[in-house]
Amino acid sequence: MSANPSHASPARSSRRPRPARPARPESGLRRTLRCVRPHLRGHRWLMAGGFSALAFDVVFRLVEPWPVKLVVDAVSRALGATLHKPGPSLDASVQTLVLCGAFVVAIALGRAVANYWSAICFALIGSRVAADLRARAFRHVQSLSMRHHTRASTGDTVQRLVGDVSRLQEVAVTAGLPLLGNTITLVLMTGILLWLDPLLSLVVFLAGGVFALLSRASSGPITAAAGSSRKGEGHLATTAAQTLGAIREVQAYGLEDTISSGFRKSNQATLGTGVAALRLAAGLERRTDVLIGIATAVVLAGGGWRVLEHAITPGDLVVFLMYLKTGMKPLKDLAKQTGRIARATASGERVADLLEAQTDLPEAPHARRLDSARPDIVLDNVSAGHGAGPVLHGISLTIPAGEHLAVLGPSGAGKSTLASLVLRMIDPSTGSVRVGGEDLRGLTIASVRSHVSILLQDSVLFGTSVRDNIRFGRLDATDAEIEEAAVLAQADGFIRALPDGYDTVLGEAAKDLSGGQRQRIAIARAVLRQAPIVILDEATAGLDPVSRNAVLQALDTLTRGRTSITITHDAHSARSCDRIIWLEHGRVVETGRPDDLLRDSGSRFAQWMADQDPGVPDRPGGVDQGEARQVVP
Repeated sequence: MSANPSHASPARSSRRPRPARPARPESGLRRTLRCVRPHLRGHRWLMAGGFSALAFDVVFRLVEPWPVKLVVDAVSRALGATLHKPGPSLDASVQTLVLCGAFVVAIALGRAVANYWSAICFALIGSRVAADLRARAFRHVQSLSMRHHTRASTGDTVQRLVGDVSRLQEVAVTAGLPLLGNTITLVLMTGILLWLDPLLSLVVFLAGGVFALLSRASSGPITAAAGSSRKGEGHLATTAAQTLGAIREVQAYGLEDTISSGFRKSNQATLGTGVAALRLAAGLERRTDVLIGIATAVVLAGGGWRVLEHAITPGDLVVFLMYLKTGMKPLKDLAKQTGRIARATASGERVADLLEAQTDLPEAPHARRLDSARPDIVLDNVSAGHGAGPVLHGISLTIPAGEHLAVLGPSGAGKSTLASLVLRMIDPSTGSVRVGGEDLRGLTIASVRSHVSILLQDSVLFGTSVRDNIRFGRLDATDAEIEEAAVLAQADGFIRALPDGYDTVLGEAAKDLSGGQRQRIAIARAVLRQAPIVILDEATAGLDPVSRNAVLQALDTLTRGRTSITITHDAHSARSCDRIIWLEHGRVVETGRPDDLLRDSGSRFAQWMADQDPGVPDRPGGVDQGEARQVVP
């Protein structure tokens, strides 16, 4: 009998595996705890001391109502009340009253000491964990590639490193740890209430259940509003950082009112989301107050009825009411701190996002160190770029050790991208970059960069002493080596003329120095590094003739005997190199020795030189143009 296909199809379809459900996104609180947990391991003794003090505080809270119960029951008996419930009974004597009063004072002192030590221990833990977390995040941010930093906002990153980590620390110490102690107290008190009277203890369970429903309905909107508020604050930090960084241009173009107007609008929007979070948290807190009031009323009325039935004593009712007040405190505190906890959770998510950002420059598990005194550089069919699309297309280039190469071309041709490849700031999308015969992707990043010195148009100097700024080139350098490097960079004279010489602390971005002086300090740093490869990216741009000549002489000292890549629009710097390549649209379209290219009036280099210096002859002659120029298709 043949099978009926119409019947077979459903059977086959029923055996098909169901598509996997998408994984639920991890909660912000869980992500935050995962970031913090590794930093808690080194503080075990402090944590043990803090939790021990917290445990004593809980014990003191549990015994606090009992002296009051004993006094109430003793006085009730002395006034003629009949208490049928079995249990310890005391006479209402002066000694009893004094002894119970002394117990109350002792409990208060014990709680004060326990609270003090738990607060100190947990504050120390919070401060140290926050410092460790901030240092870890800062180190991670520095390891991310230029592609990440191009897309990321500097102001927002700083806000995450400073503001968000501080908020995590503050809330953990002032809200999280007290809530932990209160929650433990609530659980233990509930057990005692069940022992005293199971019927009245139901009120605590019902109140807790209602609060859980109220909190669940409110926590989502509060967290969302808090997250929007923190995001808005990050945008504000970015705007402020950009404005202050370009304050000269802002003032020169009279943009103060325009930028202030935009800042004001963003500020109002951030204020609105912050107020929304506070309003939601305040609503939850007031509803919790009403809930606790209702629970207290039920216990008061029901407990009084139970006393009349002789099921409990008046002292038991006092214990119930005091436990209810203390036991409900976690709910009230949780409602009060919900907004702060939500903002801390939003901050924790922002820190987690920063820590989870992956570099697109992974280091191989068994990466080797680059160890070559005179490495050559080979780019083999390389395509690369910083953004979505490639800037360089199929570049093949060999730079022998010791050669001085000039890279010319119009803006956007890919000159700085080529330099980034050698530094391994980016990786090629196709092809390979080899230094000293080794593919950079198989080498440790630190060893690759230790072989390169770089000098930019706007050299970065840090807000520390001149000596330390030079020492950043090689951290183990002696003071004598630093001063020798400054002499070679022709910086020693003006450095010694500074108020404190080499120990003069520079202002932000060294704005108290001229451009030529900043460049020569940066050159001294590069000389001290003694790296076999030197990259010069517009190192003389924007300098006056006197400063430019001094910098050029220092650069000659820096590049002597080293492989150098000079990205420049300076005719003198280009002509002094051994070879020139011309980049256009991400491709090498021309290469050759400067003198050879100058003899060909049709070469791009000769035309560029004529534009730079009209006195340069278009065609020196004596050499065939076709032989002089090498054009790379």
